[in-house]
Amino acid sequence: MIFWCSRGRCCGRLLVYVSTEGQVRGENMASRTRLPLLFPKNLPAFRHQKLSHTEAAAKQPAYPPIIASLTAKSRSARQRQVAEHVEKICGSPVEEKLSLITRLQRMKFVVYPQTFARNADRWYQHFTKTAYIPGLPEKFTLKPGAEREGEGQEGSPPAAHHTSVPGLDSDAFADIRSLVTRVILQEHWHTRKPKPYLYKAQEQLVGPFVRNLATELTHHLAKYNPLFLHSSLDLEPQVNFYWRRGQRIIPKGHRKGRQEPIRFQIDDRPQCQIRITQQLPQFAPLEASYAAEVPEVKYAPNTMPLFRRQYENNIFTGAKLPDPACYGHTQFHLVPDRYHRDKMARRQQSDQVEVFLRANGLASLFTWTGAQAMYQGFWNHEDVTRPFVSQAVITDGNFFSFFCYQLNTVALSVETDANNPRKNVLWGTESLRLYESVQDGEVVGLNDDVLKLLLQFLMNQP
Repeated sequence: MIFWCSRGRCCGRLLVYVSTEGQVRGENMASRTRLPLLFPKNLPAFRHQKLSHTEAAAKQPAYPPIIASLTAKSRSARQRQVAEHVEKICGSPVEEKLSLITRLQRMKFVVYPQTFARNADRWYQHFTKTAYIPGLPEKFTLKPGAEREGEGQEGSPPAAHHTSVPGLDSDAFADIRSLVTRVILQEHWHTRKPKPYLYKAQEQLVGPFVRNLATELTHHLAKYNPLFLHSSLDLEPQVNFYWRRGQRIIPKGHRKGRQEPIRFQIDDRPQCQIRITQQLPQFAPLEASYAAEVPEVKYAPNTMPLFRRQYENNIFTGAKLPDPACYGHTQFHLVPDRYHRDKMARRQQSDQVEVFLRANGLASLFTWTGAQAMYQGFWNHEDVTRPFVSQAVITDGNFFSFFCYQLNTVALSVETDANNPRKNVLWGTESLRLYESVQDGEVVGLNDDVLKLLLQFLMNQP
């Protein structure tokens, strides 16, 4: 039997008195035993138990991320607007991407490919992040010892002396040589031309010669270069490119004190150009441009001088986007009437003769190759994954200059150019004379080395 302790119920003790005979006799006649009423012996240890209130405290509340407003006039809001605009452009097709890039019209510097500004080539190198390398790439280099052979010969250009034309034998070269002779005689001997208008001599006299030369050579070389079978020859096309480089602080107006990118636009019109369906191979590896040097100009572009205008932003290769001939091969440019070598020498500006040609080749080829890269979907925040290559020939009808351009990057803005080691590269020669004169129906002093170099340009293929 079970009884409460005599001390009272508040003690909480239970006493069980059991006699040997099975009867209750009292506290002195029985043995006292305690029963475990709260926990059994096989209960696991207390440290293994988890309380309910500790589990609730371990959970972290989940809140949505805090983002800036799209309509607030704050710096964070502006950064979000720019980020969403970049994501929208990256996810758009090429045609819509070009429209979004050129949609916003602001004041921009208009860069003229043919300019008489002093040392314009250094300014243009800075604007386009282009390094200039004298001479031509390795595939157009001379044979070993060719320069030593031409040292003792007067009038032979060392940059093109004894060049070989791959893919053409001696008979084919003889036919092309006679073809070029006929083109020169057609424009300077057989055709009777009136006196040209003022500042129109190059356009009316030399322009037809350059167009006929490019047309005849392209047609004749189609059986040696299969790229020309599906090529396109454009006469006086329009080529445009729009880009951003650097930034400035707005000096006046309702946007005074804000930073904005410096915008540039080039509107070029070559005499003719050849477009092809396959991309030309690179002249040098993309990583080779890391060590090239680009001149840095710390002055504002308007001190060159350049002038700012506001009109439609254009990116155009000379053909519309669906055209299959979307890659450039060679451009032919004609110098303006104001460009006279003898007059520049009399003015003691002989050092600017080649500067003018370099600036023209750099600006024109950067415009053309940059537009080609844009047509493939690359832009400021999506840099090119492969180099884009084009060639150019600049002439006044007698002297020829050859240039090669390799576009390695279009990320030229402040945001994308910070850690970009890539640089665009331009190769070029000095002026080379094709022939001396035309006398009595014959071409005097036709330079085969310059003609071979021109054929090497046109025979370039993947």
